[in-house]
Amino acid sequence: MLLKGKKILISGLANKYSIAAGIAHAMHREGAELAFTYQNERLLKNLKPIAEDLNVDILIESDVSSDESIENSFKELKKSWPKFDGLVHSIGFAPADQLEGDFVDVTTREGFKIAHDISSYSFTALAKSAKPMLNDGAALLTLTYLGAIQTLPNYNVMGLAKASLEANTRFLAASLGKDNIRVNAISAGPIKTLAASGVKNFRKMLTQHSSRAPLGRTVTTEEVGNAAAFLCSDYASGITGEITYVDAGFNTAAMPLNEIE
Repeated sequence: MLLKGKKILISGLANKYSIAAGIAHAMHREGAELAFTYQNERLLKNLKPIAEDLNVDILIESDVSSDESIENSFKELKKSWPKFDGLVHSIGFAPADQLEGDFVDVTTREGFKIAHDISSYSFTALAKSAKPMLNDGAALLTLTYLGAIQTLPNYNVMGLAKASLEANTRFLAASLGKDNIRVNAISAGPIKTLAASGVKNFRKMLTQHSSRAPLGRTVTTEEVGNAAAFLCSDYASGITGEITYVDAGFNTAAMPLNEIE
């Protein structure tokens, strides 16, 4: 098992359809001991059945918009895990009014600030608080999307926030490398999740993805989870600062080859 003996904290698991749920199941299968953080009591109700299924008994409230909440969450974690081996950051948010319409028209200063704070800065904030508790050879992982480097309808300011998150991944990797801590990101293809439902016409994006991707389909949370388990394992000990695409090859294809045959 890839992660036998590893303790990994997963932040941002909203419900059973989340990419983070796929990651949790894959890591559990590979032998990891898991802990989850949740934003508030409302989301805790969705998290409890998953925790029970995966034998996770460490559930800690953590609002990443608050430094105090983050600090308190790691103090709580330390009671059970003085040291641990990995952190998965599966957190992204922008106000709904920022994810519909023309980018220039709908983007506001407040929406821009919130998207970058929750979707990107929170990764740095979690890494900063986790650092004293991380074992040698630990791994941090976040989730990004193609909108970081290419425009997509209605994705708007989230694209900018994901671009920030990808740069964040590289700078964290450079900063933490001397401590033998690796930092990577997975750029997953579009998957029907709670977060994705906030993007207008998301179903059409899924159809477009399947028509252009070399594998002719979208990907599953299980496939993303498998890649995450590898990147947080010792088998990926030489990999850091990387953006790994798990998108059925969509990012490599300008257009389907069969359209010009």
